[in-house]
Amino acid sequence: MNLTSLGYTPNLDRFRTSAQLEGFEVGRVIIEHKERYIVKTSAGEFDAEITGNMRFTAQSREDFPAVGDWVALTVYDQDLAIIQSIFPRSSVIRRQAVGHDGETQVIAANIDFAFLVQAVDRDVSINRLERYLSICFDSGIEPIIILSKTDLIPEEKLNEITANVQNRVKDVPVVTLSNETGSGFDAIDSLILKGKTYCLLGSSGVGKSTLLNRLSGRDLMKTAPISETIQRGRHVTSHRELIVLENGGILIDNPGMREVGTADAGEGLGQTFNAILSLGEKCRFADCTHTSELGCAVLAAVEEGRIDAASYENYLKLRREQAHFETSAAEKRKKDKIFGKMLKDYNQKDPKQRKS
Repeated sequence: MNLTSLGYTPNLDRFRTSAQLEGFEVGRVIIEHKERYIVKTSAGEFDAEITGNMRFTAQSREDFPAVGDWVALTVYDQDLAIIQSIFPRSSVIRRQAVGHDGETQVIAANIDFAFLVQAVDRDVSINRLERYLSICFDSGIEPIIILSKTDLIPEEKLNEITANVQNRVKDVPVVTLSNETGSGFDAIDSLILKGKTYCLLGSSGVGKSTLLNRLSGRDLMKTAPISETIQRGRHVTSHRELIVLENGGILIDNPGMREVGTADAGEGLGQTFNAILSLGEKCRFADCTHTSELGCAVLAAVEEGRIDAASYENYLKLRREQAHFETSAAEKRKKDKIFGKMLKDYNQKDPKQRKS
């Protein structure tokens, strides 16, 4: 397989030359699992790990390789390759790192399109879709909404759900899909372009693995039934993986994510809720928070039904989360700066003073 089949572009090749990386093998990370990686190159697949220097100098989790990354590596044998450098990312899907305030986690890198998958036999969460949209828009990734498992509900109910999604989410393609009958797979297949990279995003049990298996024509991922007691999908996919499809498209599967923090998706939030922000320009006060002020054009639109009330509430919630993330990130930077200064002062001390 040549690098072009994996999505290698002239821009990446120009960076390789300018960064003087011609002496290294170039490949794309196709699997990430606990800081161990499988990298696919034109010569084959290699187990890889990062250099000690990369681990030591990493400022955050984002400085580690992620599925979809292009890397320069030294290959020793099939079981040992060392990643020396990560190429600049054209796009990143990230979320708040679970349990780490102020930090982000890279879900996948160098993505062109994202399939946002929700199963219609359970409560379709448009709020969650708006979260995913904010993450995608912030990185310049084109989203495509997939409503799966349509064979499990009446057609009338499906039409109602589809209309509700399209009423709140404008100018984003919506495809309905039946894993049982195959209806909708041709439409999805036609959206996949050769050499472009796609990412599957959605909770556990919405049908991502089934979709991947169908598109690839192989049973690449295990599937599992929904728990009848809690109506929640089981985590079948345990790691992220990049797969090249027969039609030349490139697809990244992800474990189901119950927590989807929007991190610092400022521009993405604005694009997702563009109608609210556009109205905000007509508010009486320039610093209007759209919560209680007199002369607020957004509140007036909500009261008059021109802005969906649920979408408005979700906007406020995501904006509060973003503000919390920014505060946490600022506090983390401040603490890191103080610690860095303490370490620098310690290292500059005379060895005799260190003991005292």
